[in-house]
Amino acid sequence: MLAYIARRILGMIPTLIIVSIIVFIIIQLPPGDFFTTLQAEIAETGGGQDKETIKKMQELYGLNKPIYIQYLRWVSGFFRGDFGWSLEWNSPVLPLVLGRMGYTALVGGLSLVFMLTVAVPIGIYSATHQYSIADHSLALLGFLGLSLPGFLLALLWMFFGIVVLRIPVGGILSREMMDAPWSLAKLLDYLAHIFPAAVILGLASTAQLQRIMRSNMLEVLSQQFVTTARAKGLKERKVISKYTVRVAINPLISVIAMEIPKIISESTIVGIVLSIPTTGPLLLRALLSQDMYLAGTFLLFMSLLLLVSNLLADIALAWADPRIVYK
Repeated sequence: MLAYIARRILGMIPTLIIVSIIVFIIIQLPPGDFFTTLQAEIAETGGGQDKETIKKMQELYGLNKPIYIQYLRWVSGFFRGDFGWSLEWNSPVLPLVLGRMGYTALVGGLSLVFMLTVAVPIGIYSATHQYSIADHSLALLGFLGLSLPGFLLALLWMFFGIVVLRIPVGGILSREMMDAPWSLAKLLDYLAHIFPAAVILGLASTAQLQRIMRSNMLEVLSQQFVTTARAKGLKERKVISKYTVRVAINPLISVIAMEIPKIISESTIVGIVLSIPTTGPLLLRALLSQDMYLAGTFLLFMSLLLLVSNLLADIALAWADPRIVYK
């Protein structure tokens, strides 16, 4: 297993190199650069800068160089932790990215926990009570969860929270807790703002995983070893928990790894709607302003997060099923 993990980690290096090249080329496709975009925004307000000033700024930051030189200048600093300079925020890129990636990982992690704790029990119950009223009701809720987009759920939550519950919604803390020292009350307020975003992100995937778990359970329940276990006189609860669930959950682990890109992409819109500082709002602003080093580093780190999550899913799959051996 250790050799397999080492090979997978080494295999991430060429993947990330290819991703960095593609990302940098795509970011450079729109005409102009950060300073021409800034000049256009200033012109809309009635101001302006002369072309000579723009030219000098482009020379200062190397934006007048060929694209391959700009790329090599960007990647050459990776080994010393230098991912470039954000022109819009006038700050090193790495602290900006790590701060937003932390919130994205937190919300995404809570979303995964919510998905597993809700989808797996519901899928097991639906399979063991097939075609019952509860099974049909849970299926209806699942289809509703699949059909409602994340941004609409975020808007509905804001309306319900502000108008009906009259509680502060959006952001990561209530206004009165902003400058307060950390305490249990502040921690609870923080979680009360973060957890709804995690639930909203996980609802669609929870509905999908619920149906997959139900289907897997029904398939496993019809297999011969389950019939044999029942014939030996084992209690139904033990047959379900020890034999059936462990086999049925294996495909679910692989599906969860495929759900992580969806969570990351949807966190962009949900983060904008709920004013949560995930990668989404800052990445969108970086793309609009053509802050190429900031946008490129965001996309590179998100790709790294996907690679690591897939590796962890494979490790979890081997742990859950001893029959799987990686060679």
